[in-house]
Parts: sequence; C-alpha cells; structure tokens
Amino acid sequence: MTDLFSVQGKTALVTGGCRGLGRMISEALVRGGARVYVTSRKPDACEAAAREMSEFGTCLALPGELDTPENVMALAGRFREREQQLDILVNNAGKTWGAPLEKFPDSAWPGVMEVNVQAPFTLIRELLPTLRAGGQADPESPARIINIGSVAGETVSRLKAFSYTASKAAIHHLSRELAAELVEDNITVNVIAPGFVPSHMTKHVLQDDAATQAMLRDIPLHRLGTAEDIGGLAIFLCSRAGAYMTGQILAIDGGLSGCR
Repeated sequence: MTDLFSVQGKTALVTGGCRGLGRMISEALVRGGARVYVTSRKPDACEAAAREMSEFGTCLALPGELDTPENVMALAGRFREREQQLDILVNNAGKTWGAPLEKFPDSAWPGVMEVNVQAPFTLIRELLPTLRAGGQADPESPARIINIGSVAGETVSRLKAFSYTASKAAIHHLSRELAAELVEDNITVNVIAPGFVPSHMTKHVLQDDAATQAMLRDIPLHRLGTAEDIGGLAIFLCSRAGAYMTGQILAIDGGLSGCR
C-alpha cells in the first residue's frame, strides 16, 4: 500500500500547464515522479515554467495553440513524435468571457467553446493510440484523462460568464460520454470541478476585497482553494488510489455546491 498514491514513472501531458490550476497539477505530478509535458500558447512562458518545475523532477515544454482543430492536431502530432505511450492527459487550458447579458456579444461564444470543449475532444481523439498504449501497459492501472471543469458548470454562478459556464457544463457531460466510450480501452475519464482558487481566471474577482470577503462568507469552509487541494486531487485520480473511478464530476469548492 506504500505506492497507493504514486505516479512515479508515468508520462503526463497537461494543457495550460504553466500557470494557475494547470501549474498546480503539473507541479504535483512532477514532484510525484511523473514525466510531465506542459503546454502553453506562449513559447517563452512554456519553456520558463518547464525549467522552473524541472527543479523537482522531469518537466518538458511543448508549446502550442489550442484555438483551432488544426492547432490541436499539430500539438498532438508533436507529442506523438516524442512519446508512444501517454498515461495521464489533463485538459486544463481554458478561456472565459464576462459581460452583462445586454452587452454579451455573439463573438464571445465560438472561441470559448472551441478551447473549453472542442479542443479537449480533438486532443483526446488524436492521442488515442498513445492513451490506449498507456491503458494496455498495466491492466490494474488505467490510462487517465482529467478534464478541468468548474463548479460553475454544476450550479448557477451569477458570474455573467454565459459562454464559459455553458462550456463547463458541456465538458462535464462530454466527459461522461467519453468515460463510457473509453472504458473498454482501460482509460478512465473524470472531471475536476474547482470552485474559487487563486488563478489568472479569478484574479479579477480577488482584486476586489469586498467581493472576496463576500465570497469567503458564502463558501462553507470559508477559504479559497490551494495548490495542495488541486494537486492532491489530481494525484489521487492519477494514482492506484483513483483507478476504480470513471465518469465522475469531482467538485472541489469548499462545500459551495454540496452544502446547500
């Protein structure tokens, strides 16, 4: 049982793995002994983050855009040139848009849905040979796909981020569909649905002290999520401890969705 939470020797790919939630997950996997590829649309930032995380283990930069199917397929192709087996895929890269309903533009939909829903689907499809290889390597240790959703995809958030919340509800259901589709390949698919965690996407809220204090009062545990919270859940899902779970939406939100 000493290796119950081990990810030692696994190969992982984390999209948007250079900052925010993706960085939290990437660093947890690197520290756990996984060989981790991180992506970012900014090559310099990607290389810098990979160098920083390499202090704790093996982290490799794989820069690339995820804004069109062609770019996603190109990224998948570059990964397949380097690796024949993928044990862990974390679809974390995301995009948001916020505006009052009366001013919310139609242009705020395609890009958000592309990055948050279609890109994970296309990447999974293009990496299926490597994921299947990961699933076949050890019958008791499936290949893992983690899609990053949001508690805003499960509850009414009042964030005025209409395309974002709809995209997160979509990735939650898509993940269940994919879990059923891929289970025979010994590939699990689960969703981490965070609440409020300090990141690039939440900084606009956290810059307002009054709004932050009101939010903390509303969260049953009265605190924000941390890197340890997010990284710990990812390690659980990617290790032997989480091998019997698939098709699940795991809210990690301080009780925001479960205690009401």
